[in-house]
Amino acid sequence: MQKELTKRFLSSIVLIPLVFYCVIKGSLIFNLLILILFFLTCYEWHNIANKKKYYTLGFIFLIISYSCVYYIRNNVLDNSLFLFILILITCIFSDLGGYIFGKLFKGPKLTKISPKKTYSGMVGGFIFPLLFSLIYLKFSNNFDFELGIDVNFYLINVFLISGISQIGDIIISYFKRLSNVKDTGKIIPGHGGILDRTDGMIFAFPFALILLKFDLF
Repeated sequence: MQKELTKRFLSSIVLIPLVFYCVIKGSLIFNLLILILFFLTCYEWHNIANKKKYYTLGFIFLIISYSCVYYIRNNVLDNSLFLFILILITCIFSDLGGYIFGKLFKGPKLTKISPKKTYSGMVGGFIFPLLFSLIYLKFSNNFDFELGIDVNFYLINVFLISGISQIGDIIISYFKRLSNVKDTGKIIPGHGGILDRTDGMIFAFPFALILLKFDLF
């Protein structure tokens, strides 16, 4: 267990800064990252869902999801980077909060679909993104006065996106369970595959775009 935690930590301190660098730089480097992640995710989905009835449907969803990721970062709005980072922070810390709270407090299982998920983990999956998003929002407000951020408005959206991210995590866990696999891949030491780490994000970004289209985000 300690060895896996060490691998997970070391992978995170390498990958998270790299991802944020690509996101902030935008343009070609971001688009290249998204393209690579898309093909790797499709490959992992092929491995776990091959010959299943939902095989094609999964690919269609991945195309829609990654299109939403691309659109949110590359749209013409002045706050596209701000919104993208907020969604990314929400998903990352929802996953991290669920993991930490689940390990620390354990308790009753949340669902049979994903046996490792607990109610304490679900709570952590809401607390962490709310806390770190609040820090990010306060920093953004102080750094760029033109944004004029309504913190409470965005925190409501963070709560909703965190919930969708956790549901996405459970849905992918369900498909892994159907395929009798623990992880979708082994490309990230201590984490598994790309789909293991982006399971919440591929649901959160389309949901965030819906909110954005209805001027709710």
